[in-house]
Amino acid sequence: MTVIPSKFVIIVLCFFIAILIFVPFTGDKYWIKLVTRMMVLGMFAMSLDFIVGYTGLVSFGHAAFFGLAAYTLHLISPEETAVNLLWALPVCLLVSGTAAAIIGALSVRTRGIYFIMVTLAFAQMLFYFFHDSDIAGGSDGAFIYFKPVIVLGELTLMDLDGQNVLYFFSLVSLMFAYGFLLIILRSPFGRVIQGIKVNEHRMRALGYNTYIYKLVSFIIAGLIGGYAGFLFACIDGFVPPELLGWQESGLALVMVILGGIGTLFGPALGAVALLGVEELFRERHIFGQLSEHWQIMLGAFVIAVVLMLKNGIGGLILKIGDRLKGSVR
Repeated sequence: MTVIPSKFVIIVLCFFIAILIFVPFTGDKYWIKLVTRMMVLGMFAMSLDFIVGYTGLVSFGHAAFFGLAAYTLHLISPEETAVNLLWALPVCLLVSGTAAAIIGALSVRTRGIYFIMVTLAFAQMLFYFFHDSDIAGGSDGAFIYFKPVIVLGELTLMDLDGQNVLYFFSLVSLMFAYGFLLIILRSPFGRVIQGIKVNEHRMRALGYNTYIYKLVSFIIAGLIGGYAGFLFACIDGFVPPELLGWQESGLALVMVILGGIGTLFGPALGAVALLGVEELFRERHIFGQLSEHWQIMLGAFVIAVVLMLKNGIGGLILKIGDRLKGSVR
């Protein structure tokens, strides 16, 4: 498990961020929206990696917090005007954090396959609640007519309805989430949860209440996942119940595996790779009629990465960094 990024990793991430900063200046609205989606899903995958790669909790219901925050934004947003982000975002995080506390309090008591099934069950309960009820559009989903703004008095400081504004806000949020999780993992709390993943019985014998530590890490992941869900709802202004489904949780888990479990930065790269390759395979000018079967090619790509790279894209970057460090010595 990697906590402190090496100099090589920092250089790679800085180069990656520089590319992201350049994207809006191309003026291509389609690519701006696509990369915004990549960054938001990268944050979502990063939050899942926090509990999978560092706490040892493999959740298959992480989309519950992602979709719940998105639906909360819809429910608190008026139809005739934009909601103020200064209170809308905390409310969305409060809802997703509360849900994570309740779900975590019950599911963390289990382990292994039972933990996976309990988290999946809770997420599916929320999915069917929004899918089958009329509280937020039912199976048709719900619209957010005006995206959040930051307003102080009569002055509008930021409007997420602007594509570039939402893009850079998502980029800053992704960087903040990575830095926040990195600080937590380097703290004594982070050392304990990593110890729990390695040997929970030994950590319990040392006097640590492992249940509380796992629950808190679960809540933190739920908060970051909810933050990503809030941003995702702002991209298209549309919230479908599928955001709460097991497919979304599975997609995040694929991004984590593709990017590298326990690398923290890897899942963000995994999101970029997965969505980028999907976009490439769907390009008819390149693959012709094969583009109609892009799902098969995408599946083959994921299988190839898993088989060829020991710990995904992030693991490859770490391996290259270690070799360069060894050659310098």
